[in-house]
Parts: sequence; C-alpha cells; structure tokens
Amino acid sequence: MLSGTVMPAESAPQEKIWMAFPSEGYSLGDTEQTRHEARATWAAVAHAVAEFEPVTILVDPNERATADRYLSSAIEIIEAPLNDAWMRDIGPTFVHAPDGSVAAVDWVFNGWGAQEWAQWDRDANIGRFVAEAAGVPVIPSDLVNEGGGIHVDGEGTVLLTDTVQLDPGRNPGLTRADVEAELTRTIGSTHAVWLPCGLTRDSERFGTRGHVDIVAAITAPGRLLLHTQRNESHPDCQVSRTVRAAIEASHDGSGRSWEIIEMPAPATLTDDDGYVDYSYINHLVVNGGVIACAFGDAHDRDAAAILAEQYPGRKVVAVDARPLFERGGGIHCITQQQPAPRPI
Repeated sequence: MLSGTVMPAESAPQEKIWMAFPSEGYSLGDTEQTRHEARATWAAVAHAVAEFEPVTILVDPNERATADRYLSSAIEIIEAPLNDAWMRDIGPTFVHAPDGSVAAVDWVFNGWGAQEWAQWDRDANIGRFVAEAAGVPVIPSDLVNEGGGIHVDGEGTVLLTDTVQLDPGRNPGLTRADVEAELTRTIGSTHAVWLPCGLTRDSERFGTRGHVDIVAAITAPGRLLLHTQRNESHPDCQVSRTVRAAIEASHDGSGRSWEIIEMPAPATLTDDDGYVDYSYINHLVVNGGVIACAFGDAHDRDAAAILAEQYPGRKVVAVDARPLFERGGGIHCITQQQPAPRPI
C-alpha cells in the first residue's frame, strides 16, 4: 500500500487529460438534436484540450462508431462500458507518490449519493479501469467521493463541502474528522476548508448536492477564485455571501488568510428549468492553457480576462458550456487531469 501520496495542484505539469464520451442515457438526451449537441460539445472540449496535450477518451462499445465521427485522430479512444460521461466524478484522482511517480485514488462512486435518476453499475468501475489503463498503482478508498467534490492547492489544503462528503446518501455516519483522515491518507491533505453548500441548482434534483468545483478554485497557494452572484434576484446571491463568509473565517494549510478574487457569475439568470448555476469557476487548467466555460454571455470576456490574470503565461480558450450545464456540469466536470511524474 502506497503511503505519503499527495494530490498536486491542477496547474502542475500534466501527462494527459482523461474524458468519457456520452452514451445512451440522461446526458445524451432523447432526440437526435440533443444527442448531437451533447456529442459535439464533449468533442469540442476534447479538441480544445488536444491543442495543448494528449487526450484519452473512454467510449462505450455501443457508441464507438458514433464517436469516430465526432472525434479526430488526435484523440486516443479506449472502449469501456459506461453509464454516463462525467469523468471528473467517475474517474480516479491522480496523486504523486513520495518518489515522484504517479498513482490513482479509486473512490467509491454511487451516482452522486444514490440519486433515484442515476445509474452507476458501470461507472463505479471506471476509477480502477482508468488507473490500470494509465499503468499506475491503484489506491483503493471506501470513501464515497467525486473529483468535483474536492479542490486542492498541492500544498496540503483541500476545499470540500458539508453537503457532499457528509451527505447521508454518500457517507452515512461519517464525521468531518473521518473524511479528513481518509483524505490525508489518500491525497495527502493536511488542512480542510469546509464550505457549507454549493450552488442552488446543483443542490436540486439533478445536481451533485454541492460540488466545490463550480463554487471556488485555488489558483495559487493562498489565492482563491470565488463564484460571485451579484444579482439579488438570484438565490445564489445569498449562497455567494454564505460561502464567502466561510472562506473569510478560514485559512489555508500554511495559516495564510485567503486572497479572494471574485469571479462574477454570468449575467444570464435563468433558462427553461429555472435559475442557472452557470459558473466560470468550472474551468480546466492544461499545459500552457486554460479551457474556459463560455455561455454566450456579456460576462464571458471579463471571465476570460480574469482567468488569464490568474494563470499567467497560459492561453485561455473558451468553449460554449451551456449544453454541459443543461446536463448537470461543466468543462471541469467532464475532464480529469493525469499529472506528469514529478522530478525528485
């Protein structure tokens, strides 16, 4: 059993990005139009990433012929049985071992808290499948957790939410101390910052119950990017205040107070299903770049400028993420980075 493993910051050098292609079910949709929209959007993200580094995408065998039409030869395809396509959550979390080599934590995945609409009999196997395909050791965990439910600074600090790791549908009976101990064992966290909740829609029926990766992101040690809804008519305006208060009352693993950079929420407030949880926080950092969410929104340009400031020297590439958020997530949610081995 490996010990002393540490999850690096997402800005650390990467080997590749892992994804999954939408298969029959909730994310794909019921009509040809919605199916095309889903496939085209996942493919657009894959091709944006491929401009910076390798991409490997899992494809259900039943979708292979279709995937071949949407994905260029630049994308490596591996067939695997899938229920859905949210690789951040169904895949493993990669970590560095003390010798700088890479390993993968295989969390328990149970459909975001055993939600009645979710299926996960196939997706529950993807963490180990990806680790083995990557050729790295597997670190098994009994914690029900998803990659979108944690965010780290690479120096021991982890962000998480009470409504995810302490969700009775995920980890009944576990305390904060129990969760923190397992995160220390698996990803090397030494200091946890617990946020009280996630965004409003993400807490509704088809949400994750509060993933941190649309709320806050650590862009550098001691510096945090915070989703900020300023429109009083949107319920996330109060959520933003509540989360900010929790962050201001906390510190990072080195004892530093947070430098909070506000990331304005998109100007768009609603869609056909109610208040949106559109968030620019849900970006992906890659080697030399940032793949950013766009929403055809007045704030897209400002958000891209903030990301460029937060990740100097990286090119910001925006992809329309509305089809992803309509299905329950964003660009960060459908991707998972595999870090490069760390030189010792």
